[in-house]
Amino acid sequence: MRLWQSYSLTLEKVLPTEKGDAMKLTPFLLFDGNCAEAMTFYQACLGGELAITKVSDTPMKHGIPAEKHGRVAFANLKSGPLDISATDWLHPTRAPKPGNMAAIYLGGGTYAELRAVFDKLKAGADPALLDDLREMPFGSYGHMEDKFGVHWFFQGDKA
Repeated sequence: MRLWQSYSLTLEKVLPTEKGDAMKLTPFLLFDGNCAEAMTFYQACLGGELAITKVSDTPMKHGIPAEKHGRVAFANLKSGPLDISATDWLHPTRAPKPGNMAAIYLGGGTYAELRAVFDKLKAGADPALLDDLREMPFGSYGHMEDKFGVHWFFQGDKA
């Protein structure tokens, strides 16, 4: 059994969903305007299917300055067991810097399931870096930096 298979089996026991599948933990990379270029490069190196959604293709465009509409709202590369998610930096007041450009992405599950995990992880989290779990046009979304400085992004079904 490979390490990733063992970890996946453990995750399914810890984070089962109402649908019977498991919420997934994946690497989540943040880029400063070159997400599409980076993910295309990773696809060339690792193979697999790459999906890229630009800000201009989402309802988010109405709340984001026009000069950022060409940025990537969400990208996902799947190649066998490998699953990498990414985005371009879109936060209006926080700036990208080494150390805050990699995170953990928890996807899938219902709003209630994500809320339970979110509420546990936010104990001791930096309130200035906490975007509470809420409904967005694409589903539920939240972000935090936990008490250890690890960034978490949450995305799942609508509430």
